[in-house]
Amino acid sequence: MFNHHDITRDACMLRGPLQHHGYDWWWHSFTARDAETGEEKPFFIEFFLCNPALAEEEPVLGQLPENRAAGKRPSYLMVKAGTWGEDLCQLHRFFAWKDVSLHGEAPYEIKAEDCLASETVLKGSISITPEEAEAHPEWMCDAGQLSWDLVIDKQIAFNVGYGASKPLRDAEAFAMYWHAEGMKSAYGGMITYNGRKYMVSPGTSYGYADKNWGRDFTSPWVWLSSNCLVSKKTGKQLENSVFDIGGGRPKIYFVPLDRRLLGVFYYEGREYDFNFSKLHLKVRTEFSFEEQEDTVVWHVRQENTHAVMETEVFCRKKDMLLVNYEAPDGSKKHNHLWNGGNGWGTVKLYDKNGNELVLVDEVEATHIGCEYGEYSE
Repeated sequence: MFNHHDITRDACMLRGPLQHHGYDWWWHSFTARDAETGEEKPFFIEFFLCNPALAEEEPVLGQLPENRAAGKRPSYLMVKAGTWGEDLCQLHRFFAWKDVSLHGEAPYEIKAEDCLASETVLKGSISITPEEAEAHPEWMCDAGQLSWDLVIDKQIAFNVGYGASKPLRDAEAFAMYWHAEGMKSAYGGMITYNGRKYMVSPGTSYGYADKNWGRDFTSPWVWLSSNCLVSKKTGKQLENSVFDIGGGRPKIYFVPLDRRLLGVFYYEGREYDFNFSKLHLKVRTEFSFEEQEDTVVWHVRQENTHAVMETEVFCRKKDMLLVNYEAPDGSKKHNHLWNGGNGWGTVKLYDKNGNELVLVDEVEATHIGCEYGEYSE
């Protein structure tokens, strides 16, 4: 039986030097439906931890001019939530470490006032007025009101293998680590956004849950994932399938490995693994990202010893956020990080038969979570 669940990788990783110079975040994205109209709307919720050892009485915001002048690095829990589409927004709520209750061991749990994140439950609220958003550019966010009360069932995991294993975590070999405990997750519950109610149903939430941690981000930064997949072969929804592609230019011991992606397609019970850190698979990857007038486009071709996966994803610019984070050193290098929750596209999966490629399936994907960014100079 295929199973890569490993909740020890979902534990809080801010130990040792990462307490002073590190971040750790748990990301969740899913689709909800307007309680009145039934219209679909994608949402995201993230709990982002930064530099606990540098805690002060108040959250230390790295983009605040006086903190930058004093050389102060950020230290807080940031609860981030928002939505994509025509009325997109990203909202940030900051807590000082003294107001955070953290159970870091697996299964993890983070609490601060009415905000809670764990393996199975997600609760919280953020409310920011237009005046506050304008007065506080260091919050790096928009205005709006969002509250949520959700349960999570993480069904299929993507375990990146040795790259995030305990020896390499302990050695802090990589600048940025990744683990997708719930690359296919079912969310249930309710969202209220700017006064409107949205229902989240496990069967149509097309949910995703992962985490990243480390001392820096990666540039370029790539992420593509969906479990809302329809086979062109049969015309039917694939009930037990998901793909996930991520990475960019990982750094190991401060030396960049040029443009590497990790990828997996779990196709109706068969795993196709395109993970550059599994050397025996001899993975080769080509990828490009193109910004067109109204749309952004990803092309990824991944090949291993026995299979090929070709992925093409589109997302409308007007549906996407330029998502904001500051690094643990207080810099904000990602100022053009495209982030979307309603991409669409196709994935072609081939088995290799000698020198021939045999099409396994061509899959139509929607509700794709998608991201691309490079550091601005």
